[in-house]
Amino acid sequence: MSATLVDEWITRGARHAVISPGSRSTPLALALADAADRGMLRLHVVHDERSAAFVALGAGVASGCAAILACTSGTAAAEYFPAVVEASHGLVPMLVCTADRPPELQGVGAPQTIDQRHLYGGFARAWVTPGVAEPDEAGTWRGVAATAWAVAHGATPGPVQVNLPYREPLVGTAGPVPARRPLPTMPHGASHADIDEPPARDLRRAASLLAGRRGVILAGGGARRADAAALAVAELAAALGWPVLADPRGGARVPGTGVVATADALARDPEIAARLRPEAVLRVGAPPVSKVLGQWLAAGGAPQVVVTDAPVLVDPERRATLHLHGDTAATLRHLAGVVRLRAVPDGAWLAGWDAAEAAGRGAMARMLDDEQALSEPGAARTALAAVPDGGWLVASSSMPVRDLEWYGAPRTGVRVHANRGVNGIDGVTSTAVGVALGAGRPVVLLTGDLAFVHDTNGLWELAARGVDLRIVVIDNRGGGIFSFLPQARELEAGRFERLFGTPHSADLEALARAHGVAARTVGSSRALREALGAPGPSVTRVESERSANVARHEEIHREVASAARAALGMAAAR
Repeated sequence: MSATLVDEWITRGARHAVISPGSRSTPLALALADAADRGMLRLHVVHDERSAAFVALGAGVASGCAAILACTSGTAAAEYFPAVVEASHGLVPMLVCTADRPPELQGVGAPQTIDQRHLYGGFARAWVTPGVAEPDEAGTWRGVAATAWAVAHGATPGPVQVNLPYREPLVGTAGPVPARRPLPTMPHGASHADIDEPPARDLRRAASLLAGRRGVILAGGGARRADAAALAVAELAAALGWPVLADPRGGARVPGTGVVATADALARDPEIAARLRPEAVLRVGAPPVSKVLGQWLAAGGAPQVVVTDAPVLVDPERRATLHLHGDTAATLRHLAGVVRLRAVPDGAWLAGWDAAEAAGRGAMARMLDDEQALSEPGAARTALAAVPDGGWLVASSSMPVRDLEWYGAPRTGVRVHANRGVNGIDGVTSTAVGVALGAGRPVVLLTGDLAFVHDTNGLWELAARGVDLRIVVIDNRGGGIFSFLPQARELEAGRFERLFGTPHSADLEALARAHGVAARTVGSSRALREALGAPGPSVTRVESERSANVARHEEIHREVASAARAALGMAAAR
């Protein structure tokens, strides 16, 4: 049975398997190892199941295909839960293979046995099982595998639990697998995503909401064909004459006219925000991390058209007027064709945005590009710039992903990911390991100290995995994001530190070295660039102080707004 499942998944595109040691999962582990020995997939052994699940998540993010994740029965399967939840909300395909005891060992107190039916509840797209392997059921095994794969890669990608009850003996020789079934065919040159496009009436309605108005395109992450989607965003922006407020996660933050990287800082100034308030909004993919930007767009009351690959709508402000779902690049190209028949671009609107952006971007560069005392915003900006061409940057939630969105300069040749399905800081290092394995490219991880300590098992055997993972850890001795929140202002200092600041005394360099990973601390932009210029696993620590970090953010925002005001011919803020 196990050999048949693995053979079917490899036929359909599986290239990575992540397993943790355990006895009951032996048949599947051996089948995966045999396939790896034949060069049919890559097998990664990760001792900690929680870490293993996030490695599989990262591999799925980078490759676009589900990784096969396998563990023994009992609490081992429960350790997968955080990554399963993230994969569910982050729309990442994953095959979660949970070994199980056979029916006769259920409900009788057998060791390492729990009820694993629908273990992950609604977070799994489906629960499938071939049952205990019986020779007369062999004809059904490929169907079980095909169903699991199809659901994991469907219109709403996500995790599928494949529950596998095994009887002893667990070690044996696999017999011949049933013949492969022919894969479904598609029209020449097409993919499932290309065929899944919004109907023409919805495209016409979207064009009527957007054309002829002063608007903005909010380009976020989430498109399966990110490069094609970024090109389509630029095409539609040109047709509308609108600026592109580009999140680094979406691939549209590249050098060029109309691309805005300072939107968060501009929206913080009330008069600039009023001057540049749009009459319509087109959001592509995920919403921005910036609460300021999201609230500014929502407060204007402008109609919002949202375009996503999947039918899932993320709209916490409840401002979406129309949701188009289908292949993002194809949808935007068709929408551009309709818009060209209706829109007359307003050159003055785009010129105002370009002037504010150029001035704000210049102020940001002067403050951050060559810091002698490296700040958290400067570290995020430098880390993004230092990713080798063709590489990835993975950012932790909390402040790293925000600093990247707020201060990262436009560039080409980089893919950016953050676990924003449920915005947790768990499994960040392991996710980056998985991205490095799945992409086969250099990866820079920008993470915080608490996230780093939370997932030190992600460093396990890192040097032996053959990945180029360069980790930047912002060490502000606690939860830096809370210093920006009302808790920091309204609570007594001691209570705030105990409940939210949560200072730690961990030696982060020593933690890295304990896993055989080179580590150092740097204090300037130049030193960080040099550290990130060396290939291979490494940890670079950047020391920060939380209250000084808040002040530095405020200083940058003031300077950006001042420069933008001057460029727009506005009086200086009082």
